[in-house]
Amino acid sequence: MIRILLAVSLFTIASCKSEPPGVPKPRAFPKVEYPQRSEVAFASEDCPFTFNYPDYFEVELKTSFFGEEPDNPCWFDLHSNTLNAKIHCSYYKISDADPFDKLVRDAFTMANKINQRSNFMDEIRVGNENGVGGLIMEFTGPAASPMHFYLSDTTEHFLKGSLYFNTKARPDSLAPITEFIKTDIAGIINSFSWQ
Repeated sequence: MIRILLAVSLFTIASCKSEPPGVPKPRAFPKVEYPQRSEVAFASEDCPFTFNYPDYFEVELKTSFFGEEPDNPCWFDLHSNTLNAKIHCSYYKISDADPFDKLVRDAFTMANKINQRSNFMDEIRVGNENGVGGLIMEFTGPAASPMHFYLSDTTEHFLKGSLYFNTKARPDSLAPITEFIKTDIAGIINSFSWQ
């Protein structure tokens, strides 16, 4: 009996090793493979403007908007499967029914709704040598969209754009992709020209 107790005790002591306790792995996000930028010219019979955009975006013309026909045939998305993102673009002809001031107010109404969920909204005035001016609204925090913008000549043409990701708003993990796409939006604005 003593031999059995001694054997069990030795076996128990031998099986006890002093390994350090396990440490959980740090939280990580999936690695994003950023595509190479190569510009493509946007031109459409329905749209009175042109601009350059990266070739990893595809143009999707909007034929319906919440089950109805869009206000203008020049409503489209720039969609990137690679980055799981869309830039929604809506064109308006400035008129008595849609004066410039109303279109700007509408852009800010949408921005203010998004700003309710964000931590901060920054407004950046933009313009280019082609006479295109406008405003970029950037949001930080858990907002549905990290960026909205509008471009106009203030007399005839008005274009609204907004960036959305096809995923839950995760500001930390989306921040590098958002910064990458901001460069694309800056390229769109710099090359934008009314026809």
